[in-house]
Amino acid sequence: MLGTGRTGHNGACIFTYNNLLLYVKMQTKNHTHGVLIADVVESRSHSHLRSSLNEKLRIASIAQLDDKLVRVPYAVTAGDEFQAIACRVDSIPKLILDLRRRLQPLQLRIGIGIGSIQGPIRLPVNRIAGQAFEFARAAINQIKETRKYPTLTAFRSYSSELDEITNLVYGLHDTLLRQISAKQWETIAIYLIKNRVDHTAKALSVDISTASRNLKRGYFWQIEHTTVVMESVLGRAFR
Repeated sequence: MLGTGRTGHNGACIFTYNNLLLYVKMQTKNHTHGVLIADVVESRSHSHLRSSLNEKLRIASIAQLDDKLVRVPYAVTAGDEFQAIACRVDSIPKLILDLRRRLQPLQLRIGIGIGSIQGPIRLPVNRIAGQAFEFARAAINQIKETRKYPTLTAFRSYSSELDEITNLVYGLHDTLLRQISAKQWETIAIYLIKNRVDHTAKALSVDISTASRNLKRGYFWQIEHTTVVMESVLGRAFR
């Protein structure tokens, strides 16, 4: 009888453990969010930064809410730092690129945290807490640390394997990003709206070869490919 009791108890424990594991996986799947914390590189060199940043983020919030890239408007927290919650985890790469082009000529450090959020998503975003915010804070602090090569983007999640891949890709990506000139960013910004080189050239009042050259020398095709591939990677990881 004693042996039977132990067997039954072990079976009940295994059943309970399996149910708990399934529950945790479902919670992770259903309540995983992407949080972005960003700040401006060398912010002290920009005069009237706070007013300029507020206006750029106001315009970005309107457009990105309409494009379903963010869940709520941006919130400026301390000085030059601001936060947002992505609509979906797989929309984060597009959100990063859109934010960088909208906030030119400001250069941004962007930390991305992927995890859970406590409570409902509501305004202001900086009053929301949870694992995703903690990960995002750790990610942006990681960018600020002295490294062998500087980066502008970092990811942190509950998957160290995924973090390793995303941070490698964006580490290489950011090496190109740092070399883009103001004129090349202007061409990239127009192309992202027009989506055709000839229309971009017309909007900039330059010939097609000049517009094409600016995109190529600004590494736009590599940056665009990074965005598309990373959307797919994150989509598969958090589907």
